[in-house]
Amino acid sequence: MDMQVRGAGPVEPFLGARDLFVTERDLDRPVTVRVVEDPDERTRASHTDDAHRLTISRQAATSAMARELALHEFAHMHHYEADHPSHTQSTEEAIFLALAGRSVEQRKLTHCYQIANHMKDIYADDLWLEVAPADKLVAFLESSLAAAVADRPEDPGAWGRAATPPQEEGESTQPVSRLTSAADPEITAVNAAFALALVERHDLVAEDHRLYDLAHAAAADAPEIDLTEFKHHFSSLAPDPDESEYRKALVDVTRAYAGGSGPAAD
Repeated sequence: MDMQVRGAGPVEPFLGARDLFVTERDLDRPVTVRVVEDPDERTRASHTDDAHRLTISRQAATSAMARELALHEFAHMHHYEADHPSHTQSTEEAIFLALAGRSVEQRKLTHCYQIANHMKDIYADDLWLEVAPADKLVAFLESSLAAAVADRPEDPGAWGRAATPPQEEGESTQPVSRLTSAADPEITAVNAAFALALVERHDLVAEDHRLYDLAHAAAADAPEIDLTEFKHHFSSLAPDPDESEYRKALVDVTRAYAGGSGPAAD
């Protein structure tokens, strides 16, 4: 695995991630890690036919999660090279299929891209959790969910004013800081379902872990969201789906979250 690190940041977390990753997987295309100063920069992987790029803020690169974030993005790169349906399916196409002919709020449409990214993340985490312990990931999920539950807005319109725009096709992202002015209770509940699905998929925590209490608190703030249903959408993803199977899974979860009004699309 050919990798170069550029920018004013540490090299060790990326070298360590590479050395762990290649014990089970490898990448055919070279990787450039670009460390940038912008603290709001999302950790993201982008791809071309010849190479991969990991862009990460210096703040994230110097954090305790740096190695795990790099492993996560290397896993995205591996799926992209392998033409895994989760990384080749057009998110925009699947959302159009799910919501054609329906009227949907802009904030929910924006959230659909975040949910589609969760689907990709499930498959990325399936890979890197084979080579590294999950302790930091569990702590990250717990702290992120606790912050979102504590930050639910008194003004329901507050979270819509700084929504994260849809990512470009061919990019995968792993948030390292919240980008909204306050947490939207509905997407927070879906995020909680994702966290539970991930830890249960890999048997990472006991049933009395605090993550379950936080998830139920998030669900109580969003009665429109069925926590169990969304957890099933994420946890039941087949490890090696074909294109049709994955597209259906993405369409189903999109409709479950933002079905909207109007006739269903065929």
